[in-house]
Amino acid sequence: MDGVITAWTVNPASGDEREALWDLTDGVRGVVIGDKGYPSACLQAERATTGIDLQTSLRANMTDPRTPWIIQQLTRTRRLVETVIGQFTEQFHFEKIRARDVWHLTSRIARKILAHTSGIFMNRQIGRSDLQFEGLIA
Repeated sequence: MDGVITAWTVNPASGDEREALWDLTDGVRGVVIGDKGYPSACLQAERATTGIDLQTSLRANMTDPRTPWIIQQLTRTRRLVETVIGQFTEQFHFEKIRARDVWHLTSRIARKILAHTSGIFMNRQIGRSDLQFEGLIA
């Protein structure tokens, strides 16, 4: 299991999150997993020109031509991502980062990501599951 955050970007709340995909995938090649907001064929074709295979979960009304093994891997990875998002929401209070400017906002986000990564590191050092933060520090 690996829940280490390897990239992040800040996007305005009023903006389209698909625009942030360009920042997050700069220099990346291979499979990139996105959420249900990314299944646009146009977006997938644009990303393919840069060497990225954008894989997303499909909406309930869409048929999935992929093999069951690929769907299972995608589901497993999305579950891990949702777990990490839940940890940031509940344990790191990520939804309420109070900052008056971009510098302070990005600094606070970076510290929360560092704390999460440090928790994973400590868990690995003592042989616990990566994302088992409860009871790590008493």
